[in-house]
Amino acid sequence: MFFIISKLLAFLIAPIVWVTILLIWALLTKDPRKKSKRLLITFVVFYFFSNTFILDEFFRPYETPAVKESDLPGTYDAGIVLGGMIAYDHELVRLQFDRSVDRLMQAITLYKDGKIRKIFLSGGSGSLLETDVLEAVLLKQYLLKIGIPDSSIIVEGRSKNTRENALFSKPLLDSLHKNGKYLLITSAFHMPRALRCFRKVGINATPFSVDRYAGPRKFVFDHMFIPATGALDGWNVLLHEWLGLISYKIAGYI
Repeated sequence: MFFIISKLLAFLIAPIVWVTILLIWALLTKDPRKKSKRLLITFVVFYFFSNTFILDEFFRPYETPAVKESDLPGTYDAGIVLGGMIAYDHELVRLQFDRSVDRLMQAITLYKDGKIRKIFLSGGSGSLLETDVLEAVLLKQYLLKIGIPDSSIIVEGRSKNTRENALFSKPLLDSLHKNGKYLLITSAFHMPRALRCFRKVGINATPFSVDRYAGPRKFVFDHMFIPATGALDGWNVLLHEWLGLISYKIAGYI
């Protein structure tokens, strides 16, 4: 039920939904003065949420700062890679990666550089419809194809959300190495919630943030003033994380 509710709320908090509702409200208004005022409100809301510079300023204080690979002390028993980076194309029989694939790419680099001994993949189906598409299982197949040995890959393929990522990973990690040294690899915006979930179940992992939205502040004209549809997507991500953090806190998951 928690999983279904979270999907519904993710739709309701999307800024594009708010803008659409405001626009319909304005267009249905018969009074010309009120219509003009409501159209102006709609434009302001749209401009705010489509401005990339504004989005970055909200992302920056929330994202967990990234560190250089060279700053990581020693070698870790495993790098825990959280899912949420693929869709499966049944017609072409192959994976389709989104921007969060940086989680996997950085883990591969860390493995090749000897910073992590194993790649731990956590993630089942995050879809209400394609419940048989288990992300960690598919990612393991991908890693095997590119030459990562089976002995270096561990799979947790049941989890549907961040709470379950931590909960279902705990026994597997304990069997690998009780109180081991682990690196948690996920997107910078997802790290605050993810790290709290893992520490709640007793996994004291070190954060390794990837896939940053807000890097160095950019004073570029188009970045600061021209609306971008990508910013609307970014707000979906950030608002989802804020909602997730609050709901997890209320539920006692963090």
